Amino acid sequence: MSETLFYAVAALTALAAAGVVVSRNPVHSALWLVLALFLLAGIYASLGAHLVAALQIIIYAGAVMVLFLFVIMLLNLQADPHEPRRPGARTVAALLAAALAAAVGHVAWHNLTGGRGAQALSAGFGSTSALARVLFNDYLVAFELTSVLLLVAVVGAVVLARRDPKEE
Repeated sequence: MSETLFYAVAALTALAAAGVVVSRNPVHSALWLVLALFLLAGIYASLGAHLVAALQIIIYAGAVMVLFLFVIMLLNLQADPHEPRRPGARTVAALLAAALAAAVGHVAWHNLTGGRGAQALSAGFGSTSALARVLFNDYLVAFELTSVLLLVAVVGAVVLARRDPKEE
């Protein structure tokens, strides 16, 4: 039952991610992304990583997506109805998708037929203290750079949304 639920949620996540890419309206794309992030949290929860699932919902589906939606709405982004047609773009996209599908299929076939099996996890793997130790010791610089990147994104959104009083 648990494995069936995992695959069902994974398939729904893939469909929601496809909705992000296919949707022409930026707000609709952001809402599809929110759904994909919630479903990804469901995958984490089904794998027993409840802390990661909670963080996924709080940080990504909550805070970061609200920031994305504010930027989209402040910039007044809309779908371009007069987008020029690019001849051959669909063919190139189909070829790239086929190449990606072939690569994924090759890796899956290799793992199913002769690859290494699943390996046992070390004791304490995935615990909150182990995650904190790795995050704040091994990846401290990356963690801090990510926070600076988010700060730059917020400042950039404010600068872009700010209107010059002389223009009014």
